[in-house]
Amino acid sequence: MEHAVAALGELFEPMRLLALFTGMLAGMVFGMMPGLGGVAAVSIMLPFIFLFDELGGLAMLLGAISVVYTSDTITSVLLGAPGSPASAPTAIEGHAMAKRGEASTALGVGFLASMLGGVVGALTLALAIPVAGPIVLALGTPELLMFAVVGLYFASSMVGKDLAVGILAGCMGLLLGAVGPAPAAANYRFTFGQAYLLDGLSLTIVALGLFAIAEVIGMLAGGGGISTSRQVVSSWGPGLAIFWKNKWVALRGALIGTFGGFVPAVGANASTWVAYGDSMRSAKDKSRFGKGEIRGIAAAEGANNATVISDLVPTLLFSVPGGPAAAIFLGALYSFGFYPGPRMVSEQPTLLYLIVWSVALASVVGAGICFAISPLMARLTRIRFALIAAPLLLVMVAGAYQSTQTFGDVAVLLALGMVGWYMKHAGWPRAPVLVGFVLAGPMEQYFWLTNQIYGWSWLLRPGVLVVASFIVLPIVWRFIVAMRRKYAPSAEMEAVLLSGDEDDPGTGPTVSRLVLAVLSMVFFAYAAFESIGFRPNARLLPLLAIVPGVALSIFVLLREFRLLWQQRAAFRFDARDEYPVAALLLLYGLGIFLLGLDLATLAFLIVVLTRFAQMRLAYAAIYTLILIAGVNGMFKLMRLSPPEGALIAGFTFT
Repeated sequence: MEHAVAALGELFEPMRLLALFTGMLAGMVFGMMPGLGGVAAVSIMLPFIFLFDELGGLAMLLGAISVVYTSDTITSVLLGAPGSPASAPTAIEGHAMAKRGEASTALGVGFLASMLGGVVGALTLALAIPVAGPIVLALGTPELLMFAVVGLYFASSMVGKDLAVGILAGCMGLLLGAVGPAPAAANYRFTFGQAYLLDGLSLTIVALGLFAIAEVIGMLAGGGGISTSRQVVSSWGPGLAIFWKNKWVALRGALIGTFGGFVPAVGANASTWVAYGDSMRSAKDKSRFGKGEIRGIAAAEGANNATVISDLVPTLLFSVPGGPAAAIFLGALYSFGFYPGPRMVSEQPTLLYLIVWSVALASVVGAGICFAISPLMARLTRIRFALIAAPLLLVMVAGAYQSTQTFGDVAVLLALGMVGWYMKHAGWPRAPVLVGFVLAGPMEQYFWLTNQIYGWSWLLRPGVLVVASFIVLPIVWRFIVAMRRKYAPSAEMEAVLLSGDEDDPGTGPTVSRLVLAVLSMVFFAYAAFESIGFRPNARLLPLLAIVPGVALSIFVLLREFRLLWQQRAAFRFDARDEYPVAALLLLYGLGIFLLGLDLATLAFLIVVLTRFAQMRLAYAAIYTLILIAGVNGMFKLMRLSPPEGALIAGFTFT
């Protein structure tokens, strides 16, 4: 209790409260943007955590994580567009209710269920710390290494439907994490002779590139308004009464989400659909589901918020990210010098309880703010995507550039953005890449120490075998589920199984799938060639990714060519309307390199606002100047100078 009380006092220091509420507001904004969600919110907030002390910076990230699944209820209900994949059940049931004029009821139940899920997740986190602490202290480097492998496997196998592609994406993340200095040998890896890469890649840039850039391209290409009709939100009374009537459904959903969060990388997507399926099975009248059933909203919203918070349990105790947002939070812990696991449990109990207080407070206050702003949001649902994308891109460029303050930051951001964009349309899960990138450092450290101390006998340690069973059992379960789908298919099971994928790859051959298969083959083949010149200890981690990566990339490439041969007539050029937007982004990057941030942004935003937001030139110019002034103010706040163009100031890549 003394640690919990001390942590509460630390959190209520004014600057840390400011950081927490700033993160909450950012998480709410991005939660309400369809397709962005928690990963984008945490990614964009990551550069700004260093404006505060370590506890304040972590509180900012926790504020964003805790409210995303609360605020995305607004867009899910009012627009029928899930703010994130885990809100799909809410969009199905809530939007159907909104069309009947019951938006207030759906939103009220959704906010309260999300708050309940957040509080349950926080309580679970608080109870798990003292209970699991002694277990964590008993673990050695072999067990911690195997936990990291399990986390990467879970991220690779349970986020998407294609196991080969998921593991391939995880191996890509490990190789990205290997760029730069090798911790166990005096060797620099995969730097291509560029001084910019000598320190490795930034977590901020990898997260922003893979997730946020891809979504912005889709937002701009989609054009138009968020909604074609204006929704009305009136009284909250019916929602409060109906939530109380269905409180046990919401609590059961929160408990399901909590257990889902314990398993690394299962994530809110699967937990939400399992909770939704449970509410359907327990209902007397199942015919209302899909047509506006409040039980589905209560269960889904209770589950997704509980999952995203209980994801922090394996993250803090075993250094195994429970999901993509938790992976970014893990990277932030490393940046501040905190190392989850035995050291944190024994030496930083106050920090652990500060995390608990942060997520509990953010969950309760976030629900209250959502109640307050929903009527306003209902009146603004016809806003054009381009008006949101313009400032969003500027924030991302500023956030990326602060890493090393060279053009390399912007170049890598856009390059990874193109890769993430292709992965989105090809149906390749991006979360394993991020999890692999974050785990690369601790995995290499554990791998080297384990082999130095135990040789290869560590593979027979009882603890290692127990942890390895976490991989074996899901494989057996996948086989059982496949057999059940083959011999006894049901619509409900199909929904649960298909919901875990962030993007739908489709079944036919596409340009994006073929391009990614070829690029992955080239990527791993070059990495294998380059690693020949590394010192033995510097090869450990790259080989851990290269060996399965080469085999799987060959398999995936041959499979894509076979699919193309069999379905030549079905081959399609997917996302055709988004290519001009992607090209425009690349031109923007080139403009920053040649002309500097201000001039390039001026030209880029004028095009975006007049072409995609259909603003008049005068209004577009005024809006652009306001945004440029804002981003320059942001640079001054971070004590940085914006990029200057090579044609103006002799700017060099390195």
